[in-house]
Formats: sequence, structure tokens, C-alpha cells
Amino acid sequence: MTTLPQQVRYIQRPKTSGTINQSHLMVNEERDEEMTRSTLAAFRAKEEEIERRKIEVKEKVKAQLGRVEVETKRLAEIRQELEALHDPTRKEIVVIRKRVDSINRDLKPLGLNCQKKEKEYRDALEAFNEKNREKGQLIAKLVELVSESEKLRLKKLEELSKNIDSLS
Repeated sequence: MTTLPQQVRYIQRPKTSGTINQSHLMVNEERDEEMTRSTLAAFRAKEEEIERRKIEVKEKVKAQLGRVEVETKRLAEIRQELEALHDPTRKEIVVIRKRVDSINRDLKPLGLNCQKKEKEYRDALEAFNEKNREKGQLIAKLVELVSESEKLRLKKLEELSKNIDSLS
């Protein structure tokens, strides 16, 4: 089978006269005409196939849209039914929710205050511990100095004692 561009070339080929005899010309014309008809038939068949597929797709889309619409209506009905349900504890729930919200509002400044106090406590504790460390260091220094002082005094006492013993 020839392609569409080849068939179009056959159709558009100019008719020559003169050296070609009449019967040969008729055969070529019939062949060209037959090719044109077969090309047109193939083209029409393809067009019909495309149209048929378009219609099938449109029908499928239409059916799908119909199902979507039905499901949307069904969901709307279900939503209305859910909203229509009366919860016997609904009022109590609303009251409790309001109290929870109120307590949450009260808790926020209390939490901030607690955090502030905790920070103050940590700062005071840190200052206290720092002073205790400083005190410990000073006491250690004091003990060391007192110890040295006692050693020096004992040494001097021993020297004095030796001096007294040597005088006597």
C-alpha cells in the first residue's frame, strides 16, 4: 500500500500527451483514480474512527460526571443527616469547652509568671552557690593562714624556749 503523500503525487502528476498513446493514458488515469478513491476511503475510515472514539470518550466523561454528581448529592445528604443528629450532651460539651478555654486563658499568665519565678529562683540559686564557693575558698585560705600562723608561732615559741633554756 502506498502512503498518503505518494498517492497525492500521483493525483497531482500532470497529464502528458503526445508520445504516450491513448490506452496507456487511460490505464494511468484509472490507476490514479483508483488510488485516489482508496486514499479517500482510507482517510474517511480514519476520520470515522476518530469521530467514533471522540464520541466514546464524551460518553465516558458524561457517565463519569453523572456518577460524580450523584455521589456529590449523596455526600450532601449525609452531611445534612450528620448535622441534624442531636447529641444529648452537646450543651454540656459546649459549657465544658468554654471552661477549658477560660482556664487556658488563665493558665497562660500563670505559666509565664511561673517561668519568671523559676528563672529568678535559678538566678538566686546560682548566686547563692557562687557565694558558697567563694566562702569555701575563703575558709580554706583562712585555715591555711591560721595553720601557717600557728606553725610560725610554735617555731618562735620553740626558739624562745631554747633561748630561755640556754640562758639558764
